[in-house]
Amino acid sequence: MPHSRDAAQIETAITDTPELPGLSPALTFLFAFACGAMVGNIYYAQALIGLISTDLDMHGGMAGFIVTVTQLGYGAGLLFLVSLADLVENRLLVLLTLAGTAIGLAGAAMSGSATTFLFFSFAIGFFACGAQVLVPFASHLVPAASRGRTIGNVMAGLLTGIMLARPLANLVASEFGWRAIFWISAGAMLVVLALLRIALPLRRLHGSIGYGAILKSMAHLLVTTPALQRRAIYQGIIFASFNLFWTAIPLLLTERFGYSQRQIALFALAGAAGAAAAPIAGRLADRGHTQRGTAIAMITLTIWFLVAGWAGTAISIAALVLSAIFIDSAVQTNQILSQRIIFSLNDHARGRLNAVYMTIVFLLGSAGSALAAATYFYGGWWATAASGAALGLLVLLIFATERKAV
Repeated sequence: MPHSRDAAQIETAITDTPELPGLSPALTFLFAFACGAMVGNIYYAQALIGLISTDLDMHGGMAGFIVTVTQLGYGAGLLFLVSLADLVENRLLVLLTLAGTAIGLAGAAMSGSATTFLFFSFAIGFFACGAQVLVPFASHLVPAASRGRTIGNVMAGLLTGIMLARPLANLVASEFGWRAIFWISAGAMLVVLALLRIALPLRRLHGSIGYGAILKSMAHLLVTTPALQRRAIYQGIIFASFNLFWTAIPLLLTERFGYSQRQIALFALAGAAGAAAAPIAGRLADRGHTQRGTAIAMITLTIWFLVAGWAGTAISIAALVLSAIFIDSAVQTNQILSQRIIFSLNDHARGRLNAVYMTIVFLLGSAGSALAAATYFYGGWWATAASGAALGLLVLLIFATERKAV
């Protein structure tokens, strides 16, 4: 852990440009679309494991690495790339990540072997985390009074990208083959790059600090910032429940409802409506209702997992769709409230704060997919739904120990 002197040196070495009065609706939409398009890239292969593994002659056990390697790349990018937002001019950093993502996608589309595909999958994950550079960048461009609303609007685009990625990949692959979605997304990355190159303002960071000092300071921020610790734990557990739901739900829809891949894709599209909660959460945060909103999100998550458990048993697709929407809304609400707090802690360390926060969230959240497979295999859908409700209750109990409002 670095000494306080090191952290102080970093804070004085970095100088932000003055905050701008706000983002135009067009630029806000562009931020949201870019975030959604970038982060969606790490989910395309998840929906196409069977097609990809068969075409590239991957052994059944090795096929799982298609998802794992992409996630490892994203985790590495969160830690080592997003932190550069406090060191490298942000506009340039965003454009470089977009270019890197496009190259990774094109490489994956052209891959003729499993090894090549896995290499480019790691690159896709690594550079796709540029979306987490854009989020604090957007918060920097607006005054504090409207920061929550801006984060909510941008994060709505990011969550929409996550929710639409799997159904979009399935639909495109059913018509044009699995490689098509990677080519289409590579082209989309280049279009977004061109638009952001024109629209993004410069955010110059002046100072002689090194990358090593930036990385060391992240440990200091984590150890000395209780709000960062708590918010990362809250969202990490909640994100685990999100992964739990969306990993197991295709299995339920196939086995109990007899759904085809196209029907599962349409179900996921319906669930994407949960992204509408993001702007509302941002406004709640701006009005000082962070604590109340956090509690509501956690309670909502717990209740609707129980409803989802009943819906799977009763074969009620309407209740299951509503469960998906409310679970997604709860996850998104807590994310916006948490990031509103994180970005308000230190204007000169938003990149590092977000890197630490998202790395913890991602690591905790990744356990949700593994838990989904285990609970569904050994106990069926009710075991999976009960586990999601238990995670909601657990995070609510942890939140109840928070004595001082943030």
